[in-house]
Amino acid sequence: MRAEIAASLLHKPKILFLDEPTIGLDAVSKIAVRKFVKDLNKENGTTVILTTHDMQDIEALTNRVILIGKGCKLYDGALTDIRKQYSPRFILSVQYEYTDKKISIPNVETVEQNEQRAILKFNSNIIKLQDVISLLATQVHIVDIQVESSPIEEVIAKMYTDLNIE
Repeated sequence: MRAEIAASLLHKPKILFLDEPTIGLDAVSKIAVRKFVKDLNKENGTTVILTTHDMQDIEALTNRVILIGKGCKLYDGALTDIRKQYSPRFILSVQYEYTDKKISIPNVETVEQNEQRAILKFNSNIIKLQDVISLLATQVHIVDIQVESSPIEEVIAKMYTDLNIE
C-alpha cells in the first residue's frame, strides 16, 4: 500500500485519490500513512479524496466528509456536525479531591457519584462541554477528567438508520 501511494505521487498531483489506503496495514504503518497524507495536504496543498470504511482513517484525516447511500449523497459537511446532529451526548468522568457535596449542574445528569469520583451525562446541544467543566470546577476541585463521545461508527450507523438507508 505504501508503495502504491508513493507511485501515485511521482507526478506531484494536485488531487490524490486514495481507496482504502490503510487496509491490511499494521498499526504502526497505518499511523505512518495517516501522518504522511496529512503532511502532504498541509505542506503541498494536495487535495486528498479518500474512499474508505475505516472510521479511524476518517477521523484522523478528514475535515469534510461526503456520505453516500444507495447512490445518493446523504451528507456533505464537517464530521463534527454529524456528531452534533446524530449523537450529541457525552459522558464525563471526573475525579476530584474528597468532598461530600452533591454535584448539581442544570441539564446534566449525575449517573454516579461518590466522595472522589463522578460520572456525568449531558447533551452538547443543550449545554456545552466547557460550561459543564466550568460549573463543575465551582463545585469540586478537579484532579482528572475524561470525556467520551459515541464512537464514530455508532454515529454513522444512527445516521443511516434515521435516514432509512441500509
